[in-house]
Amino acid sequence: MAASDKGGSSTFPPKFRRPKGILGVFARTMLGIIPIIGTVYVTHIPEYLNIAIYKEQYLAFVLSLLLLATYLTVPASKAASREKVPWYDVALGILTMITGGYVVIFYPKIIPTLGYLMTHRIIMGAVMIILVLEAARRLTGWPVVSIGIILILYTAYAYLLPGVLNARMIPWSRVLTNLYLSPGALFGIPLGVVGSIVFSFIFFGRLLFSVGGGKFLSDLALALMGRFRGGPAKVAILASSLFGSLSGSASANVAMTGIITIPLMKKIGYKPHIAAAIEAVASTGGLIMPPIMAATAFIMAEFLDVPYATVAISAFIPAFLYYVAVFAQVHLEAMKEGLRGLSAEEVPSMKIVLKQGWVHFIPAAVLLYCMFVLFMEPSASALFAVATTAVTGFFKKDTRSFLIKNAWSILEDTGKGLLEVGIICSVAGLVIGSISLTGLGLSLSDALVTVSGGNVLILLLLAALGAIILGMGMPVTATYIMLVILIAPALIQLGIPPLAAHLFIMYFGVMSFLTPPVAIAAYVAASIARSDPMKTGFAGVRLGIIAYVVPFVFALSPSLILLGSAGEIILTVTTAFFGTLFLSVAFVGYLFERLGVLKRICFAIGAFGLIAPGWVGCVIGLLILTPLFFWELRKKRSST
Repeated sequence: MAASDKGGSSTFPPKFRRPKGILGVFARTMLGIIPIIGTVYVTHIPEYLNIAIYKEQYLAFVLSLLLLATYLTVPASKAASREKVPWYDVALGILTMITGGYVVIFYPKIIPTLGYLMTHRIIMGAVMIILVLEAARRLTGWPVVSIGIILILYTAYAYLLPGVLNARMIPWSRVLTNLYLSPGALFGIPLGVVGSIVFSFIFFGRLLFSVGGGKFLSDLALALMGRFRGGPAKVAILASSLFGSLSGSASANVAMTGIITIPLMKKIGYKPHIAAAIEAVASTGGLIMPPIMAATAFIMAEFLDVPYATVAISAFIPAFLYYVAVFAQVHLEAMKEGLRGLSAEEVPSMKIVLKQGWVHFIPAAVLLYCMFVLFMEPSASALFAVATTAVTGFFKKDTRSFLIKNAWSILEDTGKGLLEVGIICSVAGLVIGSISLTGLGLSLSDALVTVSGGNVLILLLLAALGAIILGMGMPVTATYIMLVILIAPALIQLGIPPLAAHLFIMYFGVMSFLTPPVAIAAYVAASIARSDPMKTGFAGVRLGIIAYVVPFVFALSPSLILLGSAGEIILTVTTAFFGTLFLSVAFVGYLFERLGVLKRICFAIGAFGLIAPGWVGCVIGLLILTPLFFWELRKKRSST
C-alpha cells in the first residue's frame, strides 16, 4: 500500500496555521496529548493508582488543550499569517492556561463553595466564556457563536422580557460563575461525551484510515458494486455511508469521497447535478447510520440515560430504509437512462481486495462485539478497536514501519479531529447552562403545546421546520442539543416516546445538510461536479425523501424503531420497506418503463399509505399498488 493512501500526516489542513519554531512544536504537542490523556482517563488508570479526579477537572484539562491548540493553529481571520503566531493569540493561550488550570487544580475546593460569588471566579468565568466563543467563531463561524451569545444575554436580561420569555432576575455574577463552574454547563454532558466517547471513535477512525482502512473500504465498495448498472453511484452509496459514519461530517465526507465517485458517475452518464446529489445524500446518511452515527447519537444516549447500543439498534431500521430509498432511486435512474456499470478493467478484483485488506474487518468486528454483545461502554469498545487496529497494522511490513514512524502524527491528527466538535460542544454546554438557569426549556415547551393546540402532528411539523432552519449552516450536534432542550419536552409531553422524540430531532437536524437554500453537503458536491448548487440541492431532497417521511412515522408509530410487540414491529417494518420502494418508483418515474404523471401520483399515494402508521393507510396503499404493479408487470411481459 502506498504511503499516499495513508493518513497521519502532520500537515495542517488549509484553514489551519502552520506555526514554526517552539510554538509549532508546542501546538503539535497539545494536539497529540489530547488522545493520550483521554485514553488514560477512559481506561480508569487514575483510579487504579488511587488518584481521585473529578470529571470536571479532566474536562477542564481537555478544554484547555483544545483552546490552546485552536489559538495556536487557527488564525483569527483569513488575512492573518499562516506561519507566525501573533502576540494576541499567545496572550489568549496564556489566559486559557490560567482559567482552565484554575479548575484543574482547585476544583475539589471549588465544589463546597460553588454557591459563593467570588470576584476572581466571576472574572475568570467571563474570560473563559469569551475564549470558548472566540474559538468557536474561528472554527465554525458565527451561527453557533451567535446562539451562544444570545442565550447568555437572555439569561441575564430575561426578567425584562414579556410573556413566555420572562424569567427571574439573575445577576451577571451568578450567570458567569454558574456557566464557568457548574457541572451542568460548560463541563456538562456535551463536553463530557467528547472527552470520553467521541475522542475514542475519532481515534479509531484516524488510526484505521492511517493503516489503509479507508482505501480498503473504497476498493471493497468498488469491487462489490462497480460492475452493476449505475455501478459508480452504488459505490458512492456504500463507501460514503461507511466513511460518513466514521468522519461525523457530511461535507467533509463529500469532499473526501466525492472527488473519486462523482467523476466516475459522470463518466458513465449520470447528469452532473444527479451525481453530486447522490454523493451528498449518501454522505449525509452516514450521520444516521449505526453503529457510530457521529457524535450526536452518543450525546443522545447520555441525555436519555440509556446504553448507546439501545440508540443504535433503534436507529437501524429508519437508516436502512433511507439507504433502500437512495439505492432504489439510483438503480431506477440508471435503468431509465440506460446507464451501464464500469468495465472489468476499471473494477478491482474482489479476491485481491480481500487478500490485501481482510485484516481491517477485525477491528470493526471487535468494536461491534464489545458494544452489542458484551455491552461495554462505547468509549472502551472504541479503544479496544484502536488497540486491535494497531496490532493488525503490524501484520504487514509497510503499515508496521508506517505506524512506527508516524505514531505521533496519528495522535496529532486525532487531536485536530476533536477541535471543532469539542469547541462546539463547549458552546452547547453554555447553552444548556443558560437554559437551565432560566427554565426557558419548560416554558417554551408549554407554549409550543398551547400553540399546536395539543395536536401532535402540528407540533412535529413545527419541530421539523425548526430543526431544518436552525441546522442551516450549523453543525448537527449543536442543532440537536438546542432542539432537544427546547422542543423535545413538548413532544414527550404529548405522548411521543423520548427516544422517538430525540431521533426525530436528530433526523431533521441532519437533513438540513441537504435542504436548500443552505444545503452545505449538496453545495460541496456541486462544486466537485461543477453543477448548479440549487439544482443539486433539490435533487438531493428527492433522493433523500424518505428521511423527511420516516421520522413522522416512528414518532407516531414507535414500532419502526423497534418499540412495541413483535407483530407490530414486523408489520410496520414490512409495509414501510415496500412503501419505500414504491415511493422511489414514484419519484424517479420508472418501473419497467417510463411512467406518466398520473401513474407516478398513484404510486406515491399508495406508497405513503403503506408507510403511514395504522392499518387504514396500509389497506389503501395495497388497494392502489397491487393492481397498479401487476398491470405494469403484465405490460412488461407482454412487450417481451
